[in-house]
Amino acid sequence: MSDNAMVWPCLTYTDAHAAIAFLEEAFGFKATAVHGAGPTVEHAELRWPPGGGIMLGSPRPDNAHDIPAGQGLVYLVTDQPDALFARAVAAGATVLRELRDENYGSRGFSVRDPQGVIWSFGTYSGE
Repeated sequence: MSDNAMVWPCLTYTDAHAAIAFLEEAFGFKATAVHGAGPTVEHAELRWPPGGGIMLGSPRPDNAHDIPAGQGLVYLVTDQPDALFARAVAAGATVLRELRDENYGSRGFSVRDPQGVIWSFGTYSGE
Protein backbone atom coordinates (compact mmCIF):
# COMPACT_ATOMS: atom_id res chain seq x y z
CA MET A 1 0.00 0.00 0.00
CA SER A 2 1.24 3.46 -0.88
CA ASP A 3 1.96 6.01 1.84
CA ASN A 4 0.70 8.78 -0.44
CA ALA A 5 -2.83 7.39 -0.86
CA MET A 6 -5.56 10.02 -0.74
CA VAL A 7 -9.12 9.80 0.53
CA TRP A 8 -11.83 11.48 -1.55
CA PRO A 9 -15.17 11.82 0.28
CA CYS A 10 -18.12 11.89 -2.14
CA LEU A 11 -21.17 14.06 -1.55
CA THR A 12 -24.45 14.80 -3.28
CA TYR A 13 -26.00 18.27 -3.30
CA THR A 14 -29.48 19.29 -4.48
CA ASP A 15 -27.88 22.42 -6.00
CA ALA A 16 -24.36 21.26 -6.79
CA HIS A 17 -23.37 24.52 -8.52
CA ALA A 18 -24.32 26.53 -5.41
CA ALA A 19 -22.45 24.03 -3.22
CA ILE A 20 -19.29 24.42 -5.29
CA ALA A 21 -19.48 28.22 -5.03
CA PHE A 22 -20.03 28.02 -1.26
CA LEU A 23 -17.21 25.51 -0.67
CA GLU A 24 -14.79 27.70 -2.61
CA GLU A 25 -15.81 30.87 -0.77
CA ALA A 26 -16.22 29.46 2.74
CA PHE A 27 -13.44 26.89 2.93
CA GLY A 28 -11.02 27.66 0.11
CA PHE A 29 -11.64 24.59 -2.05
CA LYS A 30 -10.64 24.91 -5.72
CA ALA A 31 -12.88 23.32 -8.35
CA THR A 32 -10.63 21.43 -10.76
CA ALA A 33 -13.35 19.63 -12.73
CA VAL A 34 -17.08 20.22 -13.17
CA HIS A 35 -18.91 18.01 -15.66
CA GLY A 36 -22.58 18.10 -16.57
CA ALA A 37 -25.16 20.09 -18.45
CA GLY A 38 -27.41 22.85 -17.20
CA PRO A 39 -28.25 22.57 -13.50
CA THR A 40 -27.03 18.96 -13.25
CA VAL A 41 -23.48 18.28 -12.13
CA GLU A 42 -22.64 14.70 -13.02
CA HIS A 43 -19.18 14.87 -11.45
CA ALA A 44 -17.11 17.59 -9.81
CA GLU A 45 -13.73 17.51 -8.14
CA LEU A 46 -12.68 20.12 -5.61
CA ARG A 47 -9.13 20.19 -4.27
CA TRP A 48 -8.34 21.05 -0.67
CA PRO A 49 -5.20 23.23 -0.94
CA PRO A 50 -3.27 21.40 1.84
CA GLY A 51 -3.93 18.08 0.06
CA GLY A 52 -6.66 15.73 -1.08
CA GLY A 53 -10.11 16.76 -2.09
CA ILE A 54 -13.76 15.86 -2.45
CA MET A 55 -16.01 14.76 -5.27
CA LEU A 56 -19.62 15.85 -5.55
CA GLY A 57 -22.56 15.90 -7.88
CA SER A 58 -26.28 16.36 -8.28
CA PRO A 59 -28.84 13.69 -7.39
CA ARG A 60 -29.43 11.55 -10.48
CA PRO A 61 -31.56 8.45 -11.04
CA ASP A 62 -28.65 6.76 -12.85
CA ASN A 63 -26.25 7.18 -9.90
CA ALA A 64 -25.47 3.67 -8.63
CA HIS A 65 -24.20 5.00 -5.28
CA ASP A 66 -27.46 6.75 -4.37
CA ILE A 67 -25.86 9.07 -1.79
CA PRO A 68 -28.61 11.21 -0.18
CA ALA A 69 -28.28 14.93 -0.88
CA GLY A 70 -27.14 17.16 1.97
CA GLN A 71 -25.87 14.40 4.24
CA GLY A 72 -22.36 13.70 5.46
CA LEU A 73 -19.64 14.82 7.79
CA VAL A 74 -16.14 15.57 6.56
CA TYR A 75 -13.10 16.38 8.75
CA LEU A 76 -10.22 18.36 7.26
CA VAL A 77 -6.88 19.27 8.77
CA THR A 78 -5.87 22.92 8.76
CA ASP A 79 -2.99 24.81 10.32
CA GLN A 80 -5.07 28.02 10.32
CA PRO A 81 -8.33 27.17 12.11
CA ASP A 82 -8.98 30.71 13.37
CA ALA A 83 -8.83 32.29 9.92
CA LEU A 84 -10.84 29.45 8.38
CA PHE A 85 -13.51 29.76 11.08
CA ALA A 86 -13.89 33.49 10.37
CA ARG A 87 -14.06 32.82 6.63
CA ALA A 88 -16.69 30.07 7.03
CA VAL A 89 -18.90 32.21 9.29
CA ALA A 90 -18.61 35.19 6.94
CA ALA A 91 -19.74 32.98 4.04
CA GLY A 92 -22.87 31.90 5.93
CA ALA A 93 -21.94 28.53 7.43
CA THR A 94 -24.04 27.56 10.47
CA VAL A 95 -21.83 27.11 13.53
CA LEU A 96 -22.37 23.76 15.28
CA ARG A 97 -19.27 23.80 17.49
CA GLU A 98 -17.46 27.06 18.14
CA LEU A 99 -13.74 27.35 17.59
CA ARG A 100 -12.04 25.79 20.60
CA ASP A 101 -9.02 23.94 21.92
CA GLU A 102 -9.50 20.24 22.64
CA ASN A 103 -7.88 18.28 25.47
CA TYR A 104 -6.10 16.08 22.89
CA GLY A 105 -4.26 19.06 21.44
CA SER A 106 -6.39 20.06 18.47
CA ARG A 107 -7.87 23.47 17.79
CA GLY A 108 -10.92 23.45 15.57
CA PHE A 109 -14.62 23.89 14.90
CA SER A 110 -17.64 22.37 13.14
CA VAL A 111 -20.12 24.03 10.80
CA ARG A 112 -23.00 23.03 8.55
CA ASP A 113 -23.08 24.22 4.95
CA PRO A 114 -26.30 25.73 3.51
CA GLN A 115 -27.40 22.36 2.09
CA GLY A 116 -26.85 20.31 5.26
CA VAL A 117 -23.39 18.72 5.09
CA ILE A 118 -21.33 19.03 8.28
CA TRP A 119 -17.71 20.18 8.00
CA SER A 120 -15.23 19.89 10.87
CA PHE A 121 -11.82 21.50 10.73
CA GLY A 122 -8.97 21.18 13.17
CA THR A 123 -5.25 21.01 13.65
CA TYR A 124 -5.38 17.32 14.62
CA SER A 125 -3.80 15.26 11.83
CA GLY A 126 -3.85 11.85 13.47
CA GLU A 127 -1.29 9.87 15.40
